[in-house]
Amino acid sequence: MRQSLDIERIRLLLSEHLPMKTHLFTDELWLPQPREDVFPFFAEARNLQTITPPWLDFDVVTPGTIRMREGVLIDYRLKVHGIPLRWRSEITAWDPPYRFVDEQRRGPYLYWRHEHSFVPSQGGTLCRDEVSYRVLGGALVDRFLVRKDVERIFAFRREAIASAFSKAQRRDAS
Repeated sequence: MRQSLDIERIRLLLSEHLPMKTHLFTDELWLPQPREDVFPFFAEARNLQTITPPWLDFDVVTPGTIRMREGVLIDYRLKVHGIPLRWRSEITAWDPPYRFVDEQRRGPYLYWRHEHSFVPSQGGTLCRDEVSYRVLGGALVDRFLVRKDVERIFAFRREAIASAFSKAQRRDAS
């Protein structure tokens, strides 16, 4: 526990005193279902396990039922390039069925803010992800390591979400 606190203190000092570029990543996925049918999938925190690539060995470790709302903390365990990590997110905005925001409170990034928005579009829903993040090592580490990982993770996520909603649509049709 003490070591974790020291790491967090170092992260805070670095992010406050070193000029680190904030990187922006955006992704979109259109689903044929209405926003009111799409949002509940994302409101279930444990669904994150099903849309995260298996190579991250990702697991939600918060015990019990997670009632999503502003201020809730969610703990995860994962591996990045084989290195075991803990991640804690806080839901900092909760506005169903329009949007929500999660921010890293503990984890591999100096800063991570992920806004999920759900916009009616062409008879379905445009799911939009906007991620702002800062990494130790700045632009070089982002360019050669982190950005590629983020892109791969979100590509997997897009496919997994599309597949989950495609299966749900087939179930509803039968």
